[in-house]
Amino acid sequence: MVDLYEYSTPELVRLLGARFREYRIRCNLTQKDVSEQSGIGLTTIHKFENGIAGNISLSTFIVLLKVVGQINTIDHILPELPESPYLMRKDDKKAQRVRHSK
Repeated sequence: MVDLYEYSTPELVRLLGARFREYRIRCNLTQKDVSEQSGIGLTTIHKFENGIAGNISLSTFIVLLKVVGQINTIDHILPELPESPYLMRKDDKKAQRVRHSK
């Protein structure tokens, strides 16, 4: 397994672009198909897949995940946390933020 902490942010974006290309091809979709289904420009998709996009927005990435049927993988990226008894207030309401005492 690859240690992703060793990668810089641009390297991770390139890695995601390359992986997205593999998923797109496995889904038997062309870049044009993805563009038409997602509303994202063909140039943006091409640049993302070839590692020259720099950065793409999170909303763009989410739309691309939907097109290749991988939207449910978001649960693997940032799964819901179970309730923490340490974050419950005395009145049984969940704390909205953490404040450090001065």
